[in-house]
Amino acid sequence: MEKARRYLFFGWLGIAFHLFLHVDCAVKTTKRYISPNGSTEAHMPFPALKLHKLNDRVVMDNGFVNLTLSSPSGMIVGIQYKEIKNILEYRFKESRRGYWDIVWSRPQKKKSFFDTLEGTNFRVIVETEDQIEVSFTKTWNSSLGDNVVPLNIDKRFIMLRGVSGFYSYGIMEHLKGWPDLNIDEARIAFKLNKDMFHYMAISDDRQRMMPTDHDRTTGRALEYKEAILLTNPHSPSFKHEVDDKYQYSCDNKDNLVHGWISTNPRVGFWIMTPSYEFRAGGPIKPDLTSHVGPTSLAIFFSSHYAGPSFRIALRDGEPWKKVLGPVFIYLNSDLGNTPNTVWADAKKQMIIETKKWPYDFPLSKDFPHANQRGAISGRLLVFDKYNNKELMPAKSAM
Repeated sequence: MEKARRYLFFGWLGIAFHLFLHVDCAVKTTKRYISPNGSTEAHMPFPALKLHKLNDRVVMDNGFVNLTLSSPSGMIVGIQYKEIKNILEYRFKESRRGYWDIVWSRPQKKKSFFDTLEGTNFRVIVETEDQIEVSFTKTWNSSLGDNVVPLNIDKRFIMLRGVSGFYSYGIMEHLKGWPDLNIDEARIAFKLNKDMFHYMAISDDRQRMMPTDHDRTTGRALEYKEAILLTNPHSPSFKHEVDDKYQYSCDNKDNLVHGWISTNPRVGFWIMTPSYEFRAGGPIKPDLTSHVGPTSLAIFFSSHYAGPSFRIALRDGEPWKKVLGPVFIYLNSDLGNTPNTVWADAKKQMIIETKKWPYDFPLSKDFPHANQRGAISGRLLVFDKYNNKELMPAKSAM
């Protein structure tokens, strides 16, 4: 009998120990951690998001990136990544480091305005451990006068758990009966730290070390102000080159990822546009990307290469609303001696972003998610009477 009790005791002890191990393993199992340079480490959870609301600042932090926005204006004051306190050009005014902007005019007047769309109200859309979305808005009324753009503006910034970067999108609205308006350009601009970023990448075959903004200052302007002959650059390799931001333009269909890589430390800053559905001009409309500054742009629409036919022209009190974005600002890093791995990782992330489109996390009711969208299929045919009397398949159409 005593022997049977002993067996029973050790049997229950074994079962209890097995359950302890099972529970312990279950508690310790976490999501796989993907570091900003692409490496994976088990047993390291993604840190929870944090939102700090200060008097004139809003700080979003996900453990990878710390994003500081002015409040209530919604300017991008600082982007901290790893040990780098600010990858933006800290010597610039806070309103000129990272910002949304438009170029607009009244049809009856020749003067155009450059407007950085400073918000007047701030609110938190959502704040959880997994997602933060904040909004900076500006509302128009007739008492503001002719020098204020007649638009309601809503600038949004989103940060997600475990993602090395942040998203931004905007909603512009012109209500029925409001004044006539031309909008020639809409974009987000980033001015990066001049001491860090010297290597620019637009595509596999369009990337290299770049001249500096100072090199342009000491150069000679050519036929138009954007084209500068470099006469006294910091590196002899750039001497007698012509630098022109339009050299780095890209068709909408190809403008998915571009940006800059710093040398030491090896850090990449990237603008990713997973869809061109919100851009004007269609797939083969070219536009600006990154250029000497160092500057990176997310262009939504512009009159570049096309003139006023691609502007937004609102007449006779026409109501209009447009969602621009989201675009993704991605940061990565690598310990290697060349920029190749940083660029390769950025391309991989770009593919991830395009596969997620349309995003399911933006919370504005004006951004339709996948289950709110339709689909269309069919064939695109072209009639060219000089080549064929019949309709022809548009083989290269997007």
